[in-house]
Amino acid sequence: IAAKLEHLKKTFRWSDAELRIAISKAPMVLNRANEFLQRKSEFLISDLGLEPAYIAHRPVMLLYSLEGRLRPRCYAVKFLKANGLLGPDRDLYSAVALSEKLFIEKYICPHKEAAPCLAEDYADACKGLVPTNFRIT
Repeated sequence: IAAKLEHLKKTFRWSDAELRIAISKAPMVLNRANEFLQRKSEFLISDLGLEPAYIAHRPVMLLYSLEGRLRPRCYAVKFLKANGLLGPDRDLYSAVALSEKLFIEKYICPHKEAAPCLAEDYADACKGLVPTNFRIT
């Protein structure tokens, strides 16, 4: 278990205190494969620019599917913000923590007219495709 804790600290750039917070909130993280955690770290920290402390306080994000939930929803939120359809103060975690049904109701359906491609692009992203509109740059 000590090796897993060290791997988590290194991978997510957590302090001892942040590690304790994360494990206390989501102990199942300890059961995840190192490669699985590494891919999450690369996406959340390197690609999205999230702070390690943000992740430590919301470690359940590490239990969600990268391809089926995190990446598509992050793309959709970024697209909505970039097009002025979502306020900049909207928290990313609030989007990824919702059930699929609620996410669609709150983030996709209200923008059918302003962003007619959003529903289809989101569905494609959930299948592992990355529509042009959703690229993170």
